[in-house]
Amino acid sequence: MVRSFLRSVLAAFCVAALLSGCESGSVIDSLPGPVGLPAGAPERPAAPYKYPAVHDMPPPRATQPLSDEQQYKLERELQAARDRQEGRSATKKTTGGAKKQATGAK
Repeated sequence: MVRSFLRSVLAAFCVAALLSGCESGSVIDSLPGPVGLPAGAPERPAAPYKYPAVHDMPPPRATQPLSDEQQYKLERELQAARDRQEGRSATKKTTGGAKKQATGAK
């Protein structure tokens, strides 16, 4: 009998402690001076912060994924663009080096 009473008191205390932790912000605001908020603290916002909707799924995409042929064509175009840029950087290095040598010879 005594054990069940102690368990119920302990359970009530735990529930009270958990519930008091949920609304601690307004309790701290109402406490005086050194215990509550400092004198220069900004006011709390009127509306609580709304957390982002994490579990909401985005709407389906309007576009379809690329077919195998389209993807192959796109990869070839990207490779061609990369090769063109590598060719430009190689010519800049060779012409830049030639200009430096010509200038240094004077």
